[in-house]
Amino acid sequence: MSIASKTTIDEQVEILMSNTGYGDPQTREIMRSELRERLIEAQQEGRPLRVYCGYDPRTTDLHLGHTITMRKLRQFQDFGHHVIFLIGSFTSLIGDPDDDKARDMLTPEKVAENARTYTEQAFKILDPERTEIRHNSEWLAELNFLDIIKLAQNFTVQQFLSRDNFRNRLEIGDPIYLHEFFYPLMQGYDAVALNTDVQVGGQDQLFNLMAGRQLMKALGLKPQIVIAMGESLPGTDGVMKMSKSKGNHIPILSEPGQMYTSLMKLPDSVMPLYFKLLLGESQQYVDELMAAIERGEKHPQDVKADMAFRITAIFHGEEGAKAGREFSQTAVQKGGIPDDIDEYVVSEDASVADLLVASGLLKSKGDAKRQIAGGGVRRDGEKVNDPNEIITLDELPVVLQYGKRKFVRLVKG
Repeated sequence: MSIASKTTIDEQVEILMSNTGYGDPQTREIMRSELRERLIEAQQEGRPLRVYCGYDPRTTDLHLGHTITMRKLRQFQDFGHHVIFLIGSFTSLIGDPDDDKARDMLTPEKVAENARTYTEQAFKILDPERTEIRHNSEWLAELNFLDIIKLAQNFTVQQFLSRDNFRNRLEIGDPIYLHEFFYPLMQGYDAVALNTDVQVGGQDQLFNLMAGRQLMKALGLKPQIVIAMGESLPGTDGVMKMSKSKGNHIPILSEPGQMYTSLMKLPDSVMPLYFKLLLGESQQYVDELMAAIERGEKHPQDVKADMAFRITAIFHGEEGAKAGREFSQTAVQKGGIPDDIDEYVVSEDASVADLLVASGLLKSKGDAKRQIAGGGVRRDGEKVNDPNEIITLDELPVVLQYGKRKFVRLVKG
């Protein structure tokens, strides 16, 4: 096998290690050195690297934040390496422990339902011809209790309590449940089962990523190299990491108008990261762009419009991006929605169903759910499919529409 690229190994290392972060320079240098050695070894053996990243279907949506790691996987693919898109069909039953509480357990049926479109969403970024789809229930569901005990003996409780979210919860007296310790164990075993060369993940997942290295060493395998993405994508609030649970996400499968409009509503302060992490622009490009805004040579809205168009085009093509831009300009900015509609002041994040009732647009939550199921409710012109979809204060103003003539503009109190 010859790497499908004219780049040298050193050039590959430079690109593949870009935008990574480990919390300390020593770990980063170790990963860089090991990656270079593994690339040389793979080239000598005539094989591609085996590279993977896992995605837990805790919800039906992958969002723009997930594409940061997908873009890194695509870089590996472009160099001719073998990528495994791992669906966490077993790990998602528990979910990675949160900063302030244990996640709710999901049923296998709910996980399967959520994962139904994950492959389609992944292929918005990844090359289908060079992507292997796996589910970690293939091996995790087969482990017995003795197997789990043997895996657990490779870790100490002190290691787990050193993890920030566990340590913080312990310090303030919030409960830490025993089953939460199993998540890093399970994610670590994924690396063993797949016997991969490289795992890609976010820096906030570093503890779990390193658990894979530790288990591989303990079981006599060559430990994987960890590619930890150093910066996460801010959500629509402009502050917290993009997350469905925080209600600040932009789904990959958003319709063009909704995606473009959501991007146009972002705070100006997050534009540099969106250009860098989603569009792959260099730090120099971003710095020069922001300097041009500062000097008054470019208007922030024009720059944001370019950003919104280019990002929407990644997922919907150029024609879809044009449609999204047209929707944003006509339906929102140029009066496709009447100017004299009633306003409702919102004081906290709430679901679409609750806001339809609270604003007086519909009479009951049951009625709201029925109308949404029938396709009769729109948010900023885009059809709402989930009555539990959260509208956050930072997304306001938002226009809700029922039928053809009933509108309400939600504004922040």
